[in-house]
Amino acid sequence: MGYFFKVHSKLGGKYQEKYYQRAVEIALKEADLSYKKEIAVDLSFNDVKIGKYLLDFLIENKVVLELKAIPRFNRQDFRQVMAYLKAKDLKLGVLANFRGDKVMYKRVLNSEVKI
Repeated sequence: MGYFFKVHSKLGGKYQEKYYQRAVEIALKEADLSYKKEIAVDLSFNDVKIGKYLLDFLIENKVVLELKAIPRFNRQDFRQVMAYLKAKDLKLGVLANFRGDKVMYKRVLNSEVKI
């Protein structure tokens, strides 16, 4: 989470999401964390692909990170992260919003996955 604060302290809260995504990627690289950016995840029903999601980041193959630059979180943002977690069968997601005076983040837990 410290990387979010580092990015926000340098950029502030006025830019588009894509710029925060680029800055977070630089911070993850500098921290030598394993991550994948903008990865496609298939959504299936009865083993038939019916669509796909595009995750902002998958960190250490464990945590989904979804970035936003919006006035405030809404229910759809949380549903989006939960859908990603279910599609990847992961436990933890983080929703981070860089718009405003300070970065806001929320953890999203998939209760269907046992640790």
